[in-house]
Amino acid sequence: MDFEKIAKEVLEIEANELLNADVKGIDKAVEIAYNTKGKLIVTGVGKSGLIGSKIAATLASTGTPSFFIHPTEALHGDLGMITKDDSVLAISYSGESEELIKILPHIKRFEVPLIAMTGNLNSTLAKYADAVLNIKVSKEACPLNVAPTSSTTLTLAMGDALAVCLMKKRNFTKEEFASFHPGGSLGKKLFVKVKDLMKKDFPVVEKNTSLKEAIIKMTEGKLGHVLFVNDGRVDAILSDGDLRRAMMGDDFDLNNKALNYATLNPKTINKEVLASDALKYMEDNKIQLLPVVDENGKLVGVIHLHHLVEAGIK
Repeated sequence: MDFEKIAKEVLEIEANELLNADVKGIDKAVEIAYNTKGKLIVTGVGKSGLIGSKIAATLASTGTPSFFIHPTEALHGDLGMITKDDSVLAISYSGESEELIKILPHIKRFEVPLIAMTGNLNSTLAKYADAVLNIKVSKEACPLNVAPTSSTTLTLAMGDALAVCLMKKRNFTKEEFASFHPGGSLGKKLFVKVKDLMKKDFPVVEKNTSLKEAIIKMTEGKLGHVLFVNDGRVDAILSDGDLRRAMMGDDFDLNNKALNYATLNPKTINKEVLASDALKYMEDNKIQLLPVVDENGKLVGVIHLHHLVEAGIK
């Protein structure tokens, strides 16, 4: 068998169903969802339920508070999760799923707006609904034309279409998206600051410290650097790179002042700077460690390049 050909045909069938989808009910659906003061609750059975769970997750992460409940669980107590401030998005390709149909009178009794996703505009579900999104397909990708394939793909895509329309309606920003995904790369880029990752325990020496003593401090600190601090401010930094360069000089002496080999007036960074900006600054200047200062220029910590990388900052 030519499985590449079969796979291509499946994708073409499903793509054609998406391109030919009927979106006439989207305006009303968006209006209902947008004006919902509470949550948009998604429900469905079987494959529709699985797709519904994903749709609820997409809505919730893009500015429309949403969660999924199963119709059977709703009949046994979960209806109490639906309030008069909510709306319901019910999914059933046939529009006649028994478990789903049973909860519709109760939803309407609460005067909760109902959006339907169904492939049967004359179904019980469609008749109960205040807005209907048509997910009818002309052909399933299944060779027997029975397994939900094209129809579930269209249902998922229709859910995405609803979510995106609501994002546009709300002028939903990437900052708002990131606030719902603080652990993702965008969330880290937009919200994690230097102060969130900096180390407050770091090796410090005085200006008269010998190179030998500074090396001991550097080793104990495990940062490859030692800081010269005076009145809460950083006067200089001695790095392992500075040390290697010093060892090549004719005047190298472990008893000399470490300050003689250090970098004076080093670059610093404010604690409120975004970690992603700090990473770029360090890469541009080929710096491994930066002293972190407050608004008064006082030392409050240090940030190492490895700290940023380990935290997933990009």
